[in-house]
Amino acid sequence: MKLSKLLFKIPKDAGWLLPGLEVKRWFILLITGAVLASIGFCIIYNLKPIYSLIKMIMKITQMLPSEIIGWALVVVGTVFFFIGWLKTNYSILDVNNERNRHAVLEDLYRRRKLNRGPKIVAIGGGTGLSTMLKGIKKITNNITAVVTVGDDGGSSGKLREELGVLPPGDIRSCIAALADDEDLVAKLFQFRFKECSGLTGHSFGNLFLTAMCAITGDMVRAVKESSKVLSIRGRVLPSTLDDMRLVAEMDDGTIIKGESNIPESGKKIKRLFSEPDNCKALEDVIWAINDADLIILGPGSLYTSVIPNLLIKSIAKAVNDSKAKKIYVCNIMTQPGETDGFKVSDHLKALISHAKYEKIMDAVLVNNDLPQELLAPYKDAGSEPVEVDRAEIAKMGIEVVQKNLIEDKRYEDGHSSFVRHSPGRLARVIYYWYRKKEKGLR
Repeated sequence: MKLSKLLFKIPKDAGWLLPGLEVKRWFILLITGAVLASIGFCIIYNLKPIYSLIKMIMKITQMLPSEIIGWALVVVGTVFFFIGWLKTNYSILDVNNERNRHAVLEDLYRRRKLNRGPKIVAIGGGTGLSTMLKGIKKITNNITAVVTVGDDGGSSGKLREELGVLPPGDIRSCIAALADDEDLVAKLFQFRFKECSGLTGHSFGNLFLTAMCAITGDMVRAVKESSKVLSIRGRVLPSTLDDMRLVAEMDDGTIIKGESNIPESGKKIKRLFSEPDNCKALEDVIWAINDADLIILGPGSLYTSVIPNLLIKSIAKAVNDSKAKKIYVCNIMTQPGETDGFKVSDHLKALISHAKYEKIMDAVLVNNDLPQELLAPYKDAGSEPVEVDRAEIAKMGIEVVQKNLIEDKRYEDGHSSFVRHSPGRLARVIYYWYRKKEKGLR
């Protein structure tokens, strides 16, 4: 049950007594300390506090029942002390209105609970990864997003070519996704300039990360400092600091260079590789994978968002060797230029063949429902629902988890409606699957 629902049923200030906040223990310690210190001072000055108190209580009980007097003192004393303690905390925190007080309580409750959540590593890039992170951050604060750096299009591509920085676009989106969505700073980070000479198409976040990279000396420190500004939950890491470029060999032997050019070729991808082919993984990425309880691959473009991370040999090996639960989130629709005609098993085979390891996933998560009225515009664009070929997947020894994963809200793309993964549904299904596996259930 959400804290907001609990607080609706009880006085908001009483929410400080909810379990998990790690407040009551200090509250009790504070009371005990105050009582002991008071008794100590009375003894020092020979005031005989216990004897005098008992004598006074005996006189009062002769006039009124002792139970009534006792409980009245307990209630009044506790209320007075709680109010004083609460006001002191609000004063220290400089919280001056009820809305902010409730926000402080909500934040404390969330932080304490989420800090105990599972250690999750999410590997991918693009819109798919950032969408999922919006849901995952409500489950745990122990998130590491590992982001591909093969992007060479749009604002990221321009900054990469002109200033020699790692492409910041996917990293920026993940940072913003892990921040508070209602935070003005997060909205600023995603702001994109329009009709502005020299800045057209660039996002503020991309420029900010690029500037931070120049100041701090590398993208890792730039991301770390930027994350502090937005107070994100978890952390975002580039998969490598090397200047990784994607190259695809097509079915007809043609070689296509550049992430943005690969889907535009109109040809079927035979294999993907990188230049240089020996990119070194960030050490923090390997440590995070080795320490993970749950590893999530995707969602996102198969060949240009997910697989590029697995082309880094040490990352693929770490995922394969990890004892964590591992799940791949398959795309809802095929992607023209990348996965035309692909079934779920084709996605899995592509991941395994490029990683060169077979134990990089235990299960695959697929959507089980798509409104028929949305299929027409997708068909016109050369896209279709990814078919779940269970028999072929079973031969690979991979579990199929099939749930409704799409967002109820419809988005408009100029001419037609389209669907996206629901961050909340995606995160809940993944988390429930993980919990079942932790308990040894099927």
